Amino acid sequence: MLAVQNIDLFYGAAQALRGVDLSADIGKVTCVLGRNGVGKTSLMEAIIGNEPISQGEIRWEDQDITRLPPYERARLGIAYIPQGREIFPLLSVRENLETAFAGLRRRDRNVPDEVFELFPVLQDMLGRRGGDLSGGQQQQLAIGRALVTRPRLLVLDEPTEGIQPSIIKDIGRAISYLRDKGGMAILLVEQYFDFAYELADTMVVMDRGEVVVAGLKNDLDADDVQRRLTV
Repeated sequence: MLAVQNIDLFYGAAQALRGVDLSADIGKVTCVLGRNGVGKTSLMEAIIGNEPISQGEIRWEDQDITRLPPYERARLGIAYIPQGREIFPLLSVRENLETAFAGLRRRDRNVPDEVFELFPVLQDMLGRRGGDLSGGQQQQLAIGRALVTRPRLLVLDEPTEGIQPSIIKDIGRAISYLRDKGGMAILLVEQYFDFAYELADTMVVMDRGEVVVAGLKNDLDADDVQRRLTV
């Protein structure tokens, strides 16, 4: 469903991505792993359209989206949960969820029950300001906001960063549930190896802007993958 082919990305004279290939399929979790600064977030920013690429092609559902702006990619069903969550701290939980209505047709402008089934705490805190939530609750809110758009591709950039273990488990269960429904492709950026390994169908390891290991999880040497994250 998503095909990233031989893309390069530069920030001025600095090259962040070099000939990167990646794919993500409906009903599967593709995990992108790597140490800090190897290009993982740059790759996600290229996929959602926040950063232009200088070479290569990005295709979604057989459509070339390489030059589409982010809002048009969102309308095609691509949703992004950025590193750091980026919720609106002065808006209520309800208002944060409703900001996702912008790209939806009028008839779809509602919060699916599924959001509250996955994250019941959000329903309990609808009137509370986003900035008053804990880090883990803000992460749940960010994922819930993305799900309001009924995405076909869900891109999560390090959702476990700075999150307490109990909520990491909740997020893992939510990702597994969404994958098993079979209606979306999930692209997950992680440094937390155990979390990624448990969820992944396919694993992609990056180093210095390049893909150095890629394949089905069961075909890869888990110890080799883990070593590449710690060296």
